[in-house]
Amino acid sequence: MSDAQSVRRRPGISTSLLLTCAALGVAGGLLLAPANWLSTVLLGLGSPILSVAITGLWVLPSVIALRLLRTPLVGILVGVIAGLVIVPFSGYGFMSVVTNASWALFAELPFLLVLWRFWKTWMHYAGAAALGIVYPIFAWTFFNMASQPLWAQILFFTATIASCLGATALGILIADRLRKAGVGRR
Repeated sequence: MSDAQSVRRRPGISTSLLLTCAALGVAGGLLLAPANWLSTVLLGLGSPILSVAITGLWVLPSVIALRLLRTPLVGILVGVIAGLVIVPFSGYGFMSVVTNASWALFAELPFLLVLWRFWKTWMHYAGAAALGIVYPIFAWTFFNMASQPLWAQILFFTATIASCLGATALGILIADRLRKAGVGRR
């Protein structure tokens, strides 16, 4: 038996999968770098509602990866790569990686809960809805929402949920179009 025959093929991650994740992560980072600054400017203008109206963009790269590749953990990998791309352009430094990874976790979570056995469209929206509810709760103090009138607090939640669901719908559309063009899993 030759050395080539004695070496067992180990299942692994394909180069094309990694390159696709890298491309999606870099593209996502290039989208998020200006979105990060825009969000900061909107917040500086005293408009937390407008600031969170674009928050769904942070989940977009991961949704595209999960929908397109249907492989465990690609959403988080793409989120981390997008965060690394943003680091030199962000005033938040490496916290951008943590932020992107945490947003990607919500995109990944519905699939993780079923151990990636099912890849249903509604699962993308479930992750987006969970993120749209959880993020405003965690960001409540940062945005000083307790000092806002009730209508602004409701709009804050509504804008975040709508942004996450809208970005998820856009991510699904992009991934489906990429697959139709021959990109991703066959």
